[in-house]
Amino acid sequence: VLHKLSASIKPREKIGIVGRTGAGKSTLITALFRTTEPEHGRVFVDGVDIASIGLYDLRRSLSIIPQVPQLFIGTLRYNLDPFEEHSDDYIWNVIGMVGLKDFISSLTSGLDSAVEENGANFSVGQRQLISMARCLLLDSKILLLDEATASLDVQSDSLLQKMIRTHFSERTVLTIAHRLVTIIDYDRVMVLDAGHIAEFDTPKNLLQNSKGIFHSMVKATGKATARHLTDVANGKLKVS
Repeated sequence: VLHKLSASIKPREKIGIVGRTGAGKSTLITALFRTTEPEHGRVFVDGVDIASIGLYDLRRSLSIIPQVPQLFIGTLRYNLDPFEEHSDDYIWNVIGMVGLKDFISSLTSGLDSAVEENGANFSVGQRQLISMARCLLLDSKILLLDEATASLDVQSDSLLQKMIRTHFSERTVLTIAHRLVTIIDYDRVMVLDAGHIAEFDTPKNLLQNSKGIFHSMVKATGKATARHLTDVANGKLKVS
């Protein structure tokens, strides 16, 4: 699915990944987690070939917030800190960072409250915030978001993105974007097309290419939205 794809990402860079359906966006995440082993090519993280280390070590070094957040039967504590590595005080501190402290405090059993299968007793937004707290507790240096806000309303999406910009500022973030506003102020945007990189530059530079794919994607959002996205990319506006 991915071929002739070569790119270098710097520490703490925020990279947006966009492209039409079937372009290879999710496959890139699959390759990083070695869900499917590559037939050719290599992926290096901090100079280490990820194929040369065990899956446990690799996946402990990466965090992901997927489109459909995964919660497991058990307690909130287990879902947040499955390896029992952190004190209650630290867990509560992280819960506060993602804006769930009041909600979890209101539950009769607090951190020991039950989580039903797939987190059915929590809203989609709450499940995403719990996933974010889990990533913060894991403290990996690379965060991947696979259309993590696609199922959220615009207000919840904005809140989640604000938290990511605040709490993951010192981490490398790769975001597969459902909404262009999500990644329009990122350091760079990778545009995938048929499994290869068609464009890879700052949003500002990409928008200057009137014949480019990214330019056409922004234009397709409509005049008002396209104007807003362009102003953000050019530094005239900030994403709140």
